Amino acid sequence: MIEDSWGQVRNELLKSVGKNNFASWIEPLKLDTLENGIARFEVPTKFMRDWVSRNFAEQIRQHLTRVGAEVERVEFHVPTQRDAAPAKAEAKPNRASRNAPRAGDDAELPGAPLDARFTFDSFVVGKPNELAHAAARRVAEGGPVTFNPLFLYGGVGLGKTHLMHAVAHELQTRQPDLRVLYLSAEQFMYRFVQALREKEIMGFKEMFRSVDVLMVDDVQFIAGKESTQEEFFHTFNALVDQNKQIIISADRAPGEIKDLEERIKSRLQCGLVVDLHPTDYELRLGILQQKAEQYRGQYPALKLANGVLEFLAHRITTNVRVLEGALTRLFAFASLVGREITLDLAQDCLADILRASDRKVTIEEIQRKVAEHYNIRLSDMIGPKRVRTIARPRQVAMYLAKTLTTRSLPEIGRRFGGRDHTTIMHGIRKVEELKTTDSQLSEDLNMLRRLLEG
Repeated sequence: MIEDSWGQVRNELLKSVGKNNFASWIEPLKLDTLENGIARFEVPTKFMRDWVSRNFAEQIRQHLTRVGAEVERVEFHVPTQRDAAPAKAEAKPNRASRNAPRAGDDAELPGAPLDARFTFDSFVVGKPNELAHAAARRVAEGGPVTFNPLFLYGGVGLGKTHLMHAVAHELQTRQPDLRVLYLSAEQFMYRFVQALREKEIMGFKEMFRSVDVLMVDDVQFIAGKESTQEEFFHTFNALVDQNKQIIISADRAPGEIKDLEERIKSRLQCGLVVDLHPTDYELRLGILQQKAEQYRGQYPALKLANGVLEFLAHRITTNVRVLEGALTRLFAFASLVGREITLDLAQDCLADILRASDRKVTIEEIQRKVAEHYNIRLSDMIGPKRVRTIARPRQVAMYLAKTLTTRSLPEIGRRFGGRDHTTIMHGIRKVEELKTTDSQLSEDLNMLRRLLEG
């Protein structure tokens, strides 16, 4: 009779909680006893016991009552006796979750190792990144969650990973017992697939949902992976429900990540979304000055001529990694040949980097990137069609061609299917007017500019 009642209740719960919740939380339950008004269930893990008790106990009680069982209370317990294999399967994620704050201490930990160089002290703050730095600092203080998640986005080498590592270091220093887990989206996906393959999905859920701070880098890599997105969504919700902090990074804003589910985009946008802008001259110079001070300790005999750092900050505008790599090469080369670091030496040693940094953006490249971004055909970009879905991207491409190249209006017109220069002027003015009132268009322009200049 007990099994019949529970079988009916399971069917009803499948309808009320949905297929995914049922598979994750209800299906693993095993009805142990139903007596004295108490229904006792066996559950595989303590985490699942707490979660089901908090979220599904009352529903289960109500459904049992409807099928004629006299139930006043529902209890869940983890069996004390386990078969060897399940115990072993659960041991690994439990150990990982306990040691999560010390990412990199144990080969079995789920997180990526933290880079000791990436701290707040070594992060150079400038106008392009001051908001992101301030937000990361606030989270690192470890106080009440004020914005969740914190979403950092920007191009390559602008400091997203540095800030995430800095937050993790600071939290672990302030609160050593805090469970901080930092990993890439690719690692999250790998762990999930591994758990599916080894039938340890409950251990995976327990491990990821028992952390205090979850940090996922480059989240754009889960776009298009349906099962991984599903699990990420549920993990995200579970942590937010427990008021746990989440920090996410990506190369673009949540709404611009293609093939990412709308519900995940919505969740990511509900916190604080911060853009790390491309570096300006002052910030690049500050970064070079800080790195040069470090290198002076390693190469005390080397002399650095005036104007070299200013020259590099002006010429190398791609990203911070290229900038730092250029300085590293310069100091290493000068120490090997025993020469002072002069402007001539810098130009000779870094000739390939300087040439790459001088790359000019072409109109054809602009047209291709804009067509890809707006998902239209390149032939329509230069063709005669005037429907809004094509005309607006075409005007955006005209505007970028004018601002990012030195081509004249007639020349731009010829590249856009032989259009008159007055048509090009009209398109440019239209975009200039709209970008002040249309936030989406302004964001599109900023992202396209970063893609083209990076």
